[in-house]
Amino acid sequence: MSLTDLLPKDVGLATALAICVVALVSSTARGFSGFGSALIFMPLASSVAPPRLVAALLLIIDFVAAAPLLPDAWRKADRKATAVIVLGALIGVPIGTYFLSVLDPVTTRWIISGFVAALLMLLLSGWRYRGKDHAWLSVGIGGLSGFCSGLAQTGGPPIVGYWLGRPIAATVARANIVLFFGASDFFSMVSYAMSGLITRDAVLLSLVVGPVYAAGVAFGASLFGRASEKVFRAICYALIAMAVIFGLPALDGALR
Repeated sequence: MSLTDLLPKDVGLATALAICVVALVSSTARGFSGFGSALIFMPLASSVAPPRLVAALLLIIDFVAAAPLLPDAWRKADRKATAVIVLGALIGVPIGTYFLSVLDPVTTRWIISGFVAALLMLLLSGWRYRGKDHAWLSVGIGGLSGFCSGLAQTGGPPIVGYWLGRPIAATVARANIVLFFGASDFFSMVSYAMSGLITRDAVLLSLVVGPVYAAGVAFGASLFGRASEKVFRAICYALIAMAVIFGLPALDGALR
């Protein structure tokens, strides 16, 4: 079986290579900070390939590549607090998946780019929730993140904004984020499979993009604790902004 045999009919070799480059950059951000991959990956990749294929692809490769991060996250995370937020994701993921499955590709692309731009503004604003912990609020945050994950695998910002505002160590916050997305990805896998979004094309394409993504996650994880988190997050935000800006012309072309 050759490389081209693994590519869907509507994804050429040049497109697959471009997706691999985007995957490497986005997965490095994911490995370092625990989030950010979808905010970079989805606007660009969904502008050159069908959003449903791209979302399923990202889910598959992230689920596999980020699995090695889970044991360490399990040890360091506040598992009780994480479990409460995971309950919200259990509700939100299927709703987001439904909208992904019924909306046409162009509409989905515009929603993804607009939504990612809004979430980027939230991150850049420096907003952090610094109020008291409430179970209903945690479930609500988890539900919002789950909806974003189901629609476009972009559930990071609500969770990040919430947990980074908590009076907890950065290592615990990152572990909570990684553990949450381990559970959220599992829910998404079940939801996507039931909705018919996990297709043969997505699985085969993951064999091409997956190793590149896994290398990026490992590299990013090796940087955590060595590089300046403030500088690296600034780079991640810049990359996310570039993804939105460069993705929009492709979206415009899709309408013509």
